[in-house]
Amino acid sequence: MPISEEKIVALKHANEILNSIVEGVFTVDKNLKITYLNTAAERITGVKQGDAIGHYCFETLRSNLCEIACPIKHSIKTGENVVNNQVKILRPDGKEIPVSINASVLKDEQGNIIGGVETFRDFSAIESLKKEIEQKYTYEDIISKNHKILEIFSILPNIAESESTVLVQGQSGSGKELFARAIHNLSYRSKGPFVAVNCGALPDNLLESELFGYKKGAFTDAKKDKPGRFELARGGTIFLDEVESLSPSTQVKLLRVLQEKEFEPLGSTAPVKSDVRIISATKTCLNQLVKKDKFRDDLFFRLNIVRIELPPLIHRRDDIPLLINHFIEKFGHKMHKYITGVSGDVLELLMNYDYSGNVRELENIIEHAFVMCQEEIIQLKHLPPEISLPQESKNEVKEITNPLETTERKTIKATLEKHNWNKVEAAKALNLHRSTLWRKMKKLGLT
Repeated sequence: MPISEEKIVALKHANEILNSIVEGVFTVDKNLKITYLNTAAERITGVKQGDAIGHYCFETLRSNLCEIACPIKHSIKTGENVVNNQVKILRPDGKEIPVSINASVLKDEQGNIIGGVETFRDFSAIESLKKEIEQKYTYEDIISKNHKILEIFSILPNIAESESTVLVQGQSGSGKELFARAIHNLSYRSKGPFVAVNCGALPDNLLESELFGYKKGAFTDAKKDKPGRFELARGGTIFLDEVESLSPSTQVKLLRVLQEKEFEPLGSTAPVKSDVRIISATKTCLNQLVKKDKFRDDLFFRLNIVRIELPPLIHRRDDIPLLINHFIEKFGHKMHKYITGVSGDVLELLMNYDYSGNVRELENIIEHAFVMCQEEIIQLKHLPPEISLPQESKNEVKEITNPLETTERKTIKATLEKHNWNKVEAAKALNLHRSTLWRKMKKLGLT
């Protein structure tokens, strides 16, 4: 049956429209042979229409998904649409082009499947910009364009080359361990272990044996020798977080490690040589604790050879968009979700939010949003309620839902602030065991 003049005109107009758009478009029959290729597809793939039509798509337009999970084949087989698949096309000149693909079935007027259509957009410019940003603002796993952090980036190699002890000072969630790991990874000890110890999370009676180990028979349950963290970190780096929590007796033993390069496991009669670099971290001002006789001055001077002070997130708000994009990419891979970003009002809220938990809190916010979001863009409704509610509503909810917990949080926080966040002193003032205080702090969001 001959095609009417009206249909010929309509097809001509459709062809003109498809050739004017920036997305590449091609169609295939049910056997996956190409039946149409628009101008943008020619430009992106480097394949001319005359060389493509009549040939199998997987032979002509090669991508890293062709053999394992062809989007257009999936659509023809199942009738389902494929949306925003990230792939790379291999051009005839050997260049890889990152693209985002959408695929759907083609049906005739009776609704029968006669083939498939695939559209794709060139992401080369976006990928290039992304690499430029990552190269400029990423150091190890630390992401920042803030001038204070960039200054730290510039001196990290010098710090890493030395064997000097380092004290990293910053609020909870500001990335102290990331900087410690960066120093380790840049040092000649990078092939050795990196052992992290949270001194504030361990009770006094366990901390010493955890750090220095013990010998068989040192106490009732010591059935065999157990190496401590210093021994496990031999040849590498030990990271002592919340070092302000060390008891006076443990401070003395740590001082000996720094001065004599040796330690004694519990129950041992002979010292063990130490081969480890010490990086410590604190969220309080150790110098103030020294003045109050709550931390040994000689130990402070040994730990404070090189000090890195990390600004809180509210003092580096220019990093928030970078961090949001980083966490979106991280959780996108982890949860296998395609989320491209946040809405304008979400970005505005996050840019002005008061992050008591710093970068860690922002990461938790984005993770929560990923769990709740089933769209491409994170909206206000996907954020945790305590973030998206007005401040008055948040306070009201806290007071009404759990007034006892609110009071306990205020009391513990006030006591910690009074004692410069020294958990040993705060636990004594509250008449709590230090491990009990630690559990309460975690529960109440004060870590």
